Amino acid sequence: MSTPRTAVVTGAARGIGAGVAKRLAADGLAVAVVDLDETACEPVVKAIEAAGGRALAVGIDVADEQAVQAGVARIADELGPPTVLVNNAGIIRDNLLFKMSASDWDSVIGVHLRGAFLMTRAVQAHMTKAGWGRVVNLSSTSALGNRGQANYAAAKAGIQGFTKTLALELGRFGVTANAIAPGFIETEMTEETARRIGVPFEDFKAGAAKQIPVGRTGTPDDIAHTVAFFVSEGAGFVSGQVVYVAGGPKD
Repeated sequence: MSTPRTAVVTGAARGIGAGVAKRLAADGLAVAVVDLDETACEPVVKAIEAAGGRALAVGIDVADEQAVQAGVARIADELGPPTVLVNNAGIIRDNLLFKMSASDWDSVIGVHLRGAFLMTRAVQAHMTKAGWGRVVNLSSTSALGNRGQANYAAAKAGIQGFTKTLALELGRFGVTANAIAPGFIETEMTEETARRIGVPFEDFKAGAAKQIPVGRTGTPDDIAHTVAFFVSEGAGFVSGQVVYVAGGPKD
């Protein structure tokens, strides 16, 4: 029996990342469940193992160069050389431009963009050596602009340019790079947004669903399904793409 491929999913303790980690494990990959707090990853690891999969909880601050290098080395040693990377780690520090602090700007850009860069740079060495790899980066419909999210929108737009450049540079090594831009997904992050603006989450979801052509909000499983496609053997001729998983068209 061949050794399963190893995937790394960042921001995987909850929400979209947890859904992606569980899906990739169900598809037969060994999964490094990465988040800032290693103990927060344990429930996801246990769920994967209970379903017969193989997983490892790893605490990494993706914006910290040394932490990334040490964490990826540990993953390669304990799970196997990673050839699949899902850059999902993210934070929000929303505010209107005139009220946004420099630290709120720096922290969001740091986790999303610097984090994706550091993780990809560390993992690509294993991909190029293997002659096969898959990078999936999480962007957002906010990349098209969103009031109160100058930092987040800039980071998510940056992810798209980063993805296309990876596709150009890494393609000859058998590595594809694609991005997913989710629309409204039901997670703790969107629940926090509803709480911040003082709207019950169910009302918040219902209001969003009215604006979505398919008539519902998304779930982490919707994103995980798209990740599973990009990571698959059959998607080897798809690279440098940004797919909006938002229940309708986005420009």
